[in-house]
Amino acid sequence: MNTICGIDCSVCSYIKTCGGCIATHGQPFGKDCVIAKCCYDKGQNFCSECPEGSCIFQEKLIEEFNNLGIEDMEEVTKLNALKGSYVNLEYTLPSGQTIRLLDDNKIYIGYQLEKKNSSRCYGIVADEKFLLVCEYGKDGTDAEIVVFKNRT
Repeated sequence: MNTICGIDCSVCSYIKTCGGCIATHGQPFGKDCVIAKCCYDKGQNFCSECPEGSCIFQEKLIEEFNNLGIEDMEEVTKLNALKGSYVNLEYTLPSGQTIRLLDDNKIYIGYQLEKKNSSRCYGIVADEKFLLVCEYGKDGTDAEIVVFKNRT
């Protein structure tokens, strides 16, 4: 195992450029990996507080996303590690200003879900401090923030 959290990074397209979380102490691109940070902060190479094959942190995030009660969003059942640059969509504010909310080099946790009865999708992203739900069209176009909130 070459990761702090136990995820198999050998299938990741960034494997040659990230530096690995063990070698970088949980900062594969120079910024935190939210999953590795959870385990690393507990002083583990693998999170001993989590039962074999599960992650309490991820289970809590799944519960928090589902508790948002977004009517036409599928139930969240799993999450993946996601590099910030992959999910850092551009949002246009009412003033016309465009912003990005995430750090391209941080590893977040999230997933993409279909919006019921629509061609649009929901993107969900979180770290230890916030939850973000956005809605977007094909290839992340026309992104809109649905929920951006601090975690309790």
